Amino acid sequence: MKGGGNLVAAAFALTALCYGLARFAYGLLLPRLREDLSLGAVAAGWIGGGAFAAYCVGVALALLAGARCGERTLAVFAGLAATAGLGLAALAPTMPLFGIAMALGGLGTGIASPPLASAVARGFDEGARPKANGMINAGTAAGIVFSGVAVMGFALPWRGLYALFALIGAAVTVWLWFAMPPGAIGHAAGHAAGRGTGGVPPRRLARPGLAGLCAAAFLMGAASTAVWTFGADLLRGGFGFPEERIALAWIALGLGGLAGSATGLLVARFGTGTVHRAALLAIALCHATLAAATAAPLFAFAAMALFGAAYIVSSGVLLIRGTAILPDRPDLGLGISFLAIATGQMVGAPLFGALLDGVGAAASLSSFAAIACAAMVWPVRRGSPPAP
Repeated sequence: MKGGGNLVAAAFALTALCYGLARFAYGLLLPRLREDLSLGAVAAGWIGGGAFAAYCVGVALALLAGARCGERTLAVFAGLAATAGLGLAALAPTMPLFGIAMALGGLGTGIASPPLASAVARGFDEGARPKANGMINAGTAAGIVFSGVAVMGFALPWRGLYALFALIGAAVTVWLWFAMPPGAIGHAAGHAAGRGTGGVPPRRLARPGLAGLCAAAFLMGAASTAVWTFGADLLRGGFGFPEERIALAWIALGLGGLAGSATGLLVARFGTGTVHRAALLAIALCHATLAAATAAPLFAFAAMALFGAAYIVSSGVLLIRGTAILPDRPDLGLGISFLAIATGQMVGAPLFGALLDGVGAAASLSSFAAIACAAMVWPVRRGSPPAP
């Protein structure tokens, strides 16, 4: 496909915008937000959970409206929603309005990924898709690195940072209009074979391996909220990190996540099951290392880098496996996988906030490390998908 490199680059930028800035920068800026908006840990968890809930709504909308709207329209709408959420966050004077801003960013993030997966499936041959999807998924890490660099490099309050992110979002959204292919989601796979692409047919939800994939994704998502929502707050409140060290730890997280661009290569070499188990074990180890960081604060940097790599690899494996289970609907395969992750995050964020208030950081982190290990019970293995 002509312009395939431009498509991957624009999709990478949209992923960085939606996931790295509109969705996960909240965790980095949470210590400042808690001071200015008088947020408790439970309220902070509910705002994070609300954003994840809006993400689930976004995924569902993308799957249901994809056949009518097409990849370009959905991707541009995702960029607009994420940009609007960031802009509202910069202006929000109260906690409820800020929660709405985060939900709007979550909505755009949920809409973003299904059309990107479909565009890759339509524009790349089967052998090239895992590499393209892995590179796009690593955009999350790039956005995280940028948010940390912005905190360190610009003498801006959190409102100014959100305004900067919104300006970047506007530029990325314009780029998407020119980079994304026109046409309807699933055109090449679904319509060419005489199948519809709208909605979620029940027979597709019964594909072997999909239920186990969703269970593993749900538990991984729940375990990840300890860092995504409360990581920076733990570093500041539990370990006494100043703001510059918190930003450095966030950059370490993002740099670790850049390893996720190699997910496709790792899967090709070792298989989805082995790679995913290793990623889940690394998430559990990250939580355990953070719990021990009170004795040796440098462990926190190692833990954040390890988490970044493990999360991006894990989500990349789930993406690759989901699209393999549903090759006739790659947007649905990705959407279901990421919907399960976000549902786990929606549950995990307020749960971790409640545990943090009730039993403290060490016990909360240990509990969520156990959740990551529990996700290994459901195997995520490569297999030949059945005929639809």
